[in-house]
Formats: sequence, C-alpha cells, structure tokens
Amino acid sequence: MPGASWTDPAVLAFIAIPIGLVFALLWCVDAAWKHLDEPPSERHRALAVTAVLAAAWMGVTWMAADRGVLRQWDATPPPLAMLFVGIVALAIAIAFTDYGRRLATGLPFAVLIALQGFRLPLEMAMHEMYERGIMPIQLSYSGRNFDVLTGVSAFVVAWLVATGRAGRGLVAAWNVCGLALLVNVVTIAVLSTPLFAYFGEERLNVFVTYPPFVWLPAVMVLAAFAGHLLVFRALHVSPREERHSRE
Repeated sequence: MPGASWTDPAVLAFIAIPIGLVFALLWCVDAAWKHLDEPPSERHRALAVTAVLAAAWMGVTWMAADRGVLRQWDATPPPLAMLFVGIVALAIAIAFTDYGRRLATGLPFAVLIALQGFRLPLEMAMHEMYERGIMPIQLSYSGRNFDVLTGVSAFVVAWLVATGRAGRGLVAAWNVCGLALLVNVVTIAVLSTPLFAYFGEERLNVFVTYPPFVWLPAVMVLAAFAGHLLVFRALHVSPREERHSRE
C-alpha cells in the first residue's frame, strides 16, 4: 500500500499479532483438550485442523487483498462485504460448535479474557497508521475508536478473576462492554469504506484492502469477536459444571 513501509515496526505489527494469535489458539486447543481428557489422537487432530484452516484463511485473504479483489467497490456483492460475512460466520462456527464447547469449558475464564489483551498493541499500531496518514482518524483512539479500553482492561479483569477477586458478574459486564466497543469500531470501519463514505471522501477506510492490513479484519476482528462469544458460552455453563470442567 502506498505510504506503508515493510520495515516499519508498526506495519509489521499487523503481521506479528495475527501470527501470534494463531499460535495462541493452538496453545488453547492443546490446553483445553488436555484438560478435558480428550484422547491424544483427538487433540492432535484438532491441532492439525486448526493449523491448516488458519493458514488457509490467512493465505486466501492475503491473496485477495494483494490482487485487488477486495477493492472492487462496484462489484455486486462487494468482495469486502463478503469478507465481513465470512468473518461473522467463522466466529459463530468457532464459538458455537463442539470445537467452541471444548474451548469454553476447557479453559479458565482468566485465559479467555486475557487473550483479548492483544487489542492493546493493535490499537497502538492502528494509531501509528493514522499518524502516518494510512488510516483515517475515526478508526484510531484519537477519533471514535475506544477499543483500546478493552485491551487494557482485559489484563486487569483476567488478574481479578484468576486471583478470586471477581466473579461471573464482572466477567459478564466486561464482556458486554468489550463486545460493544468492538461493534462500534467495526461499524465505523464499514461506514468509512467507499461504499458509504460516511465521514467524507478524505477519510476513507481502504487500507484494510491491502496486505498486511487485511489481517486486521480477517484475523484480529475475527479473534476478538469469537473470543467474546466464547466467554458468553462459558458464562452459560452452570457453576457446578464450571467447577467440574475448570478444576
């Protein structure tokens, strides 16, 4: 993308964070399957499928951005809109299938919450993109994006839960607020595309249609949304089942 340098640490963050999230997911799968006493063959299969599908999704979205597919604004339906549909569908599949059940019941609340801490370095990198003129201001915390609060609070809430200083009530409240902040910035991002240009032609969100920034919605928004859904699913486990699965 014009104006972006591959040697810029802030640009490289859009590669490092998504790859880190994939490794974090693999660690979570391994830990959850072990905690639930799943047979080693099932655990290895889950790890392999997770790695292959994650690599395929990241590869396809990267190529779509690199070849300009996502910048076909006049297409019907717009490819970028189909990407967002795919993100929502994948997040729901991750959270509400048997795969999600194992993650929600096999991992402590503190882990599920702390994983959302990646949004802190992400928001810092996004702010750097705004300062470089690559991203419009409304998508940064200098504008209308307050998702940095979720990243900061994730570590605090995770620590409170892990040390027994907070319970399900705080987890539920934090999760609702975090999801609301995520919906807020995604809505702003969509309204900022050339399809709507709600904030003006000079403040368009087109940088996510180029690599590596395509992994912002394709991987990082997906991870944040799926993570909130997993916390909601974990909250619906009864306290007795929770103690049994998390001890």
